[in-house]
Amino acid sequence: MLHDDEPSTTPDSQVASAAQSAPAAAPATPAATHPATPAAPAASYRSVAITAEQFEAFSDAHPLGNFQQSPGMMRLAADQDGHDVDLVGIESDGELRGAAMMVTAKSHFGNEGSIWLGPLVDGRDPELVRAMTAAIEETAKSRHAYCVTCWPADVYRRRTSQGEPDGEANNTMMDNYAANGWQHHGFTRGYGEVVNRWVYVKDLTGIADDKALLKSYDKRTQWSVKRAQSMGVHVREIGEDEFDVFARIERQTAERRSFKAREEAYFHRFKKAFGGKAHFMLAEIHIAEYVADMEAKRKALREKVAQLQAKYDVHSTTRTERQLGEESRNLAAAEKRLAEAEVFAKDGDVLPAAASLFVEHPQEMVYLFSGSVAAYKPFYASALIQYEAMRLCLERGITRYNFYGISGVFDDPHDEGRGVLEFKQGFNGYVEELAGRLTLPVNGLRFHVSELAHKLLGR
Repeated sequence: MLHDDEPSTTPDSQVASAAQSAPAAAPATPAATHPATPAAPAASYRSVAITAEQFEAFSDAHPLGNFQQSPGMMRLAADQDGHDVDLVGIESDGELRGAAMMVTAKSHFGNEGSIWLGPLVDGRDPELVRAMTAAIEETAKSRHAYCVTCWPADVYRRRTSQGEPDGEANNTMMDNYAANGWQHHGFTRGYGEVVNRWVYVKDLTGIADDKALLKSYDKRTQWSVKRAQSMGVHVREIGEDEFDVFARIERQTAERRSFKAREEAYFHRFKKAFGGKAHFMLAEIHIAEYVADMEAKRKALREKVAQLQAKYDVHSTTRTERQLGEESRNLAAAEKRLAEAEVFAKDGDVLPAAASLFVEHPQEMVYLFSGSVAAYKPFYASALIQYEAMRLCLERGITRYNFYGISGVFDDPHDEGRGVLEFKQGFNGYVEELAGRLTLPVNGLRFHVSELAHKLLGR
């Protein structure tokens, strides 16, 4: 996934899909707050076959449910050659208690299974984790996979927006996975994982309207949103007939930031898989509106400067001189922006400035991909797109807005993810630290050979 955010840009994680690994992050509620699933006796849990419809209903209702564990991702994965998709279910007393979507694909050492942001189980329930692990292992064996890697959606620890711990670590979950043979790859920071271990989230609970939403941001971000609105920037959802514009902006961003861009065909496949739950948003500058706004401001500034100049000529004071200097600089800035607008107008009457893909799930809205046109950065289109996406959440009754990946580094101003972190912090959310990558060896010999090879190759 690529996010191109104010004030600067860095890559996020990658959307884990069978098509290609990509940004991922947690959709879970904080471990300290979501209710635990009551533990049942080990004998009462059993593996069951489930349909896509059952899986969808379970994911929609589960506290850890997310788009990576949904029929949409099943369709996207199945659309990729060489990928097999299986659903695993765990039942107790006739009720589905856990579920997972596993994708199996060939690697250098044989088939490997992947479960992105799953399995959907309460990691604090030891017997449920045990039953799910056994079911995953059996499914992996049926696909001749030598290992399965999962990235649980459970929150390991909730943190403040500044990265400070805000609650206890979920060590019970980690212990339960370890007890069932899952090997943890460490509490990492930075980018590079298939599923990012650190995510930024905003809770929209209690925000009743657009005014309250805007007020919930910090002052700088409020200003950016208002500034974009006043500069003729509008956001709309686009259809597949305009995906070439979306792909072009993403490609330009990737070239600027030295990342591999996705082809337009991928976005068509994504839309086909997720349908109305995939929202491709485009922010555009309406030049005529911008020019009219700037001309009105220039007129007002000219009048103000003339008044201050006349006042200063009659009776010069330090205060009047300071005001005159300030308003004269504002007037010069307005003149400069109008001159720039004349240049922009040569590109057209309506200019695409930024684009983002948001994925809707009953549990959350995910900010997945984005890109922007560098020349139009002063129009703050990226901030306005976020605001409009959150307005959509309010309309749909979705109370969790997931900005997805951050690097997890909070104390280094030179960190590659600093710009993305500061942009997201401006919306006043909090941080979720996830468990990270866990691998279950299924064929011990092949697994150890692959691990040895990875160490020798430095991977």
